[in-house]
Amino acid sequence: QAVVDFERLGEHAAAFQGHDVGFCCLGTTRAKAGADGFVRVDRDYVAQAAELARAGGCKHFILQSSRGANAQSRFLYLRVKGEVENLVQAVGFDRCTILRPAVLLCKRQESRPMEWIAQQFLGVVARVFPTAYSVPVETVARAMVACVLQPGEEKVKVLENGAIHELGKA
Repeated sequence: QAVVDFERLGEHAAAFQGHDVGFCCLGTTRAKAGADGFVRVDRDYVAQAAELARAGGCKHFILQSSRGANAQSRFLYLRVKGEVENLVQAVGFDRCTILRPAVLLCKRQESRPMEWIAQQFLGVVARVFPTAYSVPVETVARAMVACVLQPGEEKVKVLENGAIHELGKA
């Protein structure tokens, strides 16, 4: 495990050397980091990490994005997620897998009351419509690993929430 300073990520290029596969789940919230901080973490840091990974020999990059990601969106969150998807694809990995999960169901250390309420509601909805609006983080993690283990011919593969659920069962 290497601890890096994302503000000086270029100084940590050695940490990105010699890996065949890169996994990226980096992100923050606008509430926590402000609009500029959100863009810096969710787009700029991720894009720079992808570039360093590729330069270090990474062949397959797996990015956790978001349902609805779209570089033309009027909503900052979805626009930034779409922009970073485009930037990561442009790096030129042999394979790039983008996962677009819906609301992530997880336990957090910090308090996010509105998210907790939404998760409780979506947890109930998930019993009836398990792949519609949410996905447990454990399922996303299993799907990310499964992406590596399955042979793939596609240069870029985008997995939406339903596909993440299916792959996460494997």
